[in-house]
Amino acid sequence: MTIALQATGITKRFPGVLANDHVNFTLKQGEIHALLGENGAGKSTLMNILYGLYQPDEGEILLNGQRIQITSPHDAIAQGIGMVHQHFMLVPPLTVTENIMLGQESIQAGSQALGPLALLDRRSVAKRIRELSQRYGLAVDPDATVQDLTVGAQQRVEIVKALYREAQILILDEPTAVLTPQEADDLFVILRNLVAQGKSIIFITHKLREVFAVADQISVMRAGKMAGSVQPAQATRELLAEMMVGRAVILTIDKTDANPANVVLQVENLRVQDDRRHTVVNDISLSVRAGEILGIAGVQGNGQTELTEALTGLRKVVGGQVTILSQDTTHVMPRQISEAGVSHVPEDRHKHGLVLSFSLRDNFVLCTYYQPPFAKGIEIDFPVLEENARKLIKMFDVRTPGASTSAGSLSGGNQQKVIIARELSRPVKLLIASQPTRGLDVGSIEFIHRRIVEARDQGAAVLLISAELDEIMSLSDRIAVMYKGHILSTLDASTATREQLGLLMAGIGGAEPHAPAQRSGNNRRNGPDSPLEAMNV
Repeated sequence: MTIALQATGITKRFPGVLANDHVNFTLKQGEIHALLGENGAGKSTLMNILYGLYQPDEGEILLNGQRIQITSPHDAIAQGIGMVHQHFMLVPPLTVTENIMLGQESIQAGSQALGPLALLDRRSVAKRIRELSQRYGLAVDPDATVQDLTVGAQQRVEIVKALYREAQILILDEPTAVLTPQEADDLFVILRNLVAQGKSIIFITHKLREVFAVADQISVMRAGKMAGSVQPAQATRELLAEMMVGRAVILTIDKTDANPANVVLQVENLRVQDDRRHTVVNDISLSVRAGEILGIAGVQGNGQTELTEALTGLRKVVGGQVTILSQDTTHVMPRQISEAGVSHVPEDRHKHGLVLSFSLRDNFVLCTYYQPPFAKGIEIDFPVLEENARKLIKMFDVRTPGASTSAGSLSGGNQQKVIIARELSRPVKLLIASQPTRGLDVGSIEFIHRRIVEARDQGAAVLLISAELDEIMSLSDRIAVMYKGHILSTLDASTATREQLGLLMAGIGGAEPHAPAQRSGNNRRNGPDSPLEAMNV
C-alpha cells in the first residue's frame, strides 16, 4: 500500500515541556489510522504540526514521498491536508453554502467589475456541495442554516468543507466527542466511503471501542513518544490500555447489586436559566436514593451543567424545589449544601474544584477548614492539616512531592484525585459527580470509578452526570436521559441498550417533555463494554 503521509523524527519543545520526542508516524493511502494516547501524550501537538499550526523543531514531513514544509493551515490545505477540529469552525447564522465558501469565495461570472460589491456565486457552490454529499453519502443540505442543524449534521458540513477544498488526507480530532451512538455509527459509514474512494484518514480518539470499529491501523503515543503501532486484529483493549499508561490496567468494574434505601435527593419541577436567561433546565423531576447511582446521560450542552450548578447552590433556581434529606435546599448557599452532607466533584476542576495556587494541604480542607479537628475556635490547627494531607495523599495515590506542593503544578489526573480525596474523606450522604473522569488517563479513570462505587456501597446516594455513555451504562443503577432541558425517560440500567439511549439522546422517544420521568428498578448493569473504552486519555 502506498504511503500517503510520513512524519519522521518530529520533535517539538515548549517551555519546560518536550511535547514530541523524535516521533515517527506513517499514514498509508486509503486507510483509517487511529491515534490513541493519554491527555498530554503529544498526539494533538503532532497533528497540529501536520496541519501547519505548529512548526517542528526537528524532523521532516513527506507527502507522497516528497519532502514538504507546512507553514500554515492554508499551506496544509493547498497540499491536500484537511482537519476537522473537535470544536467545529462554523458560523451558526450562515448557511451551509456560505460556511463552506468562507475563505474561498466564488464570484458570479460578469460581476467582478463591481469590485467589493461582486456577487457571490452561491448557486455553483451549492451544486458542488450536493455533488460531494451524494458521492460520499454525507447528506448535507447546502441551503440549511448551520445553527438549525444537529451536531452530527454540523460535523458532516465540516467534512464537506474539507472535501470542497480537495483534501486527500483528513485529520479528525475526537470526531465522536459530541455525537450520539447512532451519529457515531453513521460517521463510521461515511469514513469507510471516503477511504473506499481513495481518501486517507487520521482518526484521533480516546475511545478504545471506536478504534476496533473503524481503524485499519492503531498507533499509541505516551509521554511525547510513539509507544507502538498495531493492527486491530492483533490488539486487545487491555493491550492498548497498557501501551497508553505503561502498566496493566483493570478494565472491568467490580460492581454488585444496588441496595437502595431512603430518598436522599428529591427534585421537583426544577427550572433553571443559563447566563443568557434562557431556560435550559425545564420542569425536571427526579429522585436519588441512598445506596444507588443515578446516571444522567445526554450529549453535552442539554442543561446538565446548569442542573448540577443549581443542585450545588452555584446557580439560582427559577422554579421548582430541591430537597436533600427532607431539607429544602432550593435557595441555600453552597456551604449550607456542603454541611448537609453533599460532596461535589465539579465539571470544571480548575474553576470550581481547586484553588490552583494553594497547597494540597489547603485544598484538601476547602470545605472543612473551619470545623474540628482542623480548627479550634477561630484558630486553624496546621499540624492536623499536614497530617490529613499526608494521609489522603497516600490513601488516594496522589503523585506529588509533598503536601506543600501547589495544586496547579499537578497533572490533571492527580488534580482530580485531590478533589475526589477531599469530597469522599468526609461523611457523604449525597455525591454529585459531574464529568468525573474527563481528560484523564485510563489508570486514573480506573481509580476514580472504584471510589464512586465504594461511596455507593457505603450508603451514599450518587448522582453521576457524564457525556460518556459507556461510563453511564457501566456505573449506573438507573439512567435518566436529558435532552434540551428535559428528562425524556428514566430507565433501568440492567435492561437499557446503547441504541435505546442513543435515540433518547437525540430526542427520539421517551416521555412527554413536561411529564416527570418515571422511576424504574435498581438492578445492576455491567454494560456491554468497559467505560474505560470511552474515557479521555
